[in-house]
Amino acid sequence: MTAHDSVPTRRSARADAAGSRSRRAPRRRQTVGGALVSLLAELLIIAGAGTGLYVVWTAWWTDVVAVNEQTKLVDGLDRITPPDTDGTEHRGTAPVLDEPPGTSTVFGSMQIPRFGADYDRPIGEGTDREQVLNTIGLGHYRDTAMPGAPGNFAVAGHRVTYGKPLNQIAELQEGDPVVVRITDAKTKFDVWYVYRVTDSQIVTPDKIETIAPVPNEPGVEPTAKDRWLTLTACHPMWSAAERFVTHAKLDYWMPASEGTPKELSETAK
Repeated sequence: MTAHDSVPTRRSARADAAGSRSRRAPRRRQTVGGALVSLLAELLIIAGAGTGLYVVWTAWWTDVVAVNEQTKLVDGLDRITPPDTDGTEHRGTAPVLDEPPGTSTVFGSMQIPRFGADYDRPIGEGTDREQVLNTIGLGHYRDTAMPGAPGNFAVAGHRVTYGKPLNQIAELQEGDPVVVRITDAKTKFDVWYVYRVTDSQIVTPDKIETIAPVPNEPGVEPTAKDRWLTLTACHPMWSAAERFVTHAKLDYWMPASEGTPKELSETAK
């Protein structure tokens, strides 16, 4: 075959290729509606990712920061070091802090063996969300009794986020100990109070009689034996629709100078 013979062959190939392209279906242009749908889908994906990151930050990172800060608050309390022994259980008239603490003041801590040996959270005065619950952790309802006094020492705390100090409140059982330690360095006041869980209930937020001086008996004057503790937290998880409430009654008290409640030393073993 000569060079002249090969020319028609190349032209024919180019013609066939051009014809093939002309027979392809034309590309559809995206309509305005389609573009909007695509944009909306992309925005939803971005929003979903942002929501996921926010949930991680709220549920995990706030806990990490809050627990660290709350631990520092407990460590910062000016307390004596109790003797390494189980102290004497006192069931008579209990000592009571002379002056109520100022708002947001950390005046004690709470340990609940069922929540683990390392559970030790600060208690602050008041239940303001930003000043107390989101920072200190546990907040004492103003105008309720102090530990040791007749009446109801009522405390609120988050069940999720910000250290979630009452996350396991629903796991408490009748007879479980709740140990409160109240400290005032100025007066050298340092006393343990050991409560025992009596019951739990779920109520709507308006049922304030749960923190009455005698729980659920508004108007009833407490006797010397009515020395209560009430824990309240939101219910269910991630909702403020209801409150999970646990009541406990004072079993005994003990000066920190005499030792440590056996309920704590047994948990530490």
